[in-house]
Amino acid sequence: MPLLTSVVIVAADSGADLQRCVESVLASSSAVEVIVSDNASTDGSIETVAARWAEDARVRVLRNGRNLGFGAGCNRGATLATGDALLFLNPDCVLEADTLARLRAHLAGDATLGLLGARIVGADGRTEAASRRRDPTLRRALMSLTGLARLQARWPALSGIALPARNDAPALETVEAVSGALMLLPRAMFAQVGAFDEGYFLHCEDLDLCRRVRDAGRRVACANDVRVVHGKGSSSRRRPFFVARHKHRGMWRWFVKFDPAARNPLLRALVWCGVWAHYALLTPRYAWALLRAR
Repeated sequence: MPLLTSVVIVAADSGADLQRCVESVLASSSAVEVIVSDNASTDGSIETVAARWAEDARVRVLRNGRNLGFGAGCNRGATLATGDALLFLNPDCVLEADTLARLRAHLAGDATLGLLGARIVGADGRTEAASRRRDPTLRRALMSLTGLARLQARWPALSGIALPARNDAPALETVEAVSGALMLLPRAMFAQVGAFDEGYFLHCEDLDLCRRVRDAGRRVACANDVRVVHGKGSSSRRRPFFVARHKHRGMWRWFVKFDPAARNPLLRALVWCGVWAHYALLTPRYAWALLRAR
């Protein structure tokens, strides 16, 4: 019996991106099933998918009834999965026919792998920094924010969150975290670490999952030889304040859970103030983004 990959796509007013994403997954050379976990979309995209693939047993639509958030939406979708591996995929991503086969070959070739990402590129072809990155500890965040991380090649102690680009990057590179736009892992691994932490609503739950996979003794890696286009859909652009608020909430939750600096009450208070001051300082940018989206 061929190996089956259960592809879980969380949708929330994802528009035409969702249909393109499902099309690309179903065109895979590997055996797949698609589970669309819908967080109360109202734009008609779910109805379009449900109608188009109504006769295709490989596609199932799960209606959550309300917006549960990304992690919870993934968890609900995963409960319906029957494959031996789970691929969590953003609805604004497009796979090539051999993407899954190549990712699964990496996964099968190394028993130490617990979670695998890919080289995520934007519509302009540029590789997204989130494809391969470090844990966002307080020290690293400060290095990134102050710009001192630019000197990390000479002084590694100044390393920031982003990993420097590499011309000699191996096909499979061990990293601390990969992008939540695409994450492949054995279903047994997902169950072992307890699925996504639903205390996050949007953003940083991918970092959290990578951390817990590593804490379980398995490697997180980026398949630099596998390229996936990530379009960054319209849903987030229409709600910049909503997305940014939950991103900052996620940053705070990750800090409290994993950063040793959070054990210091003074640092904990300063970071809380810093997170929300950062959000406040960026509100003009969010307002402009909202005006442009309209």
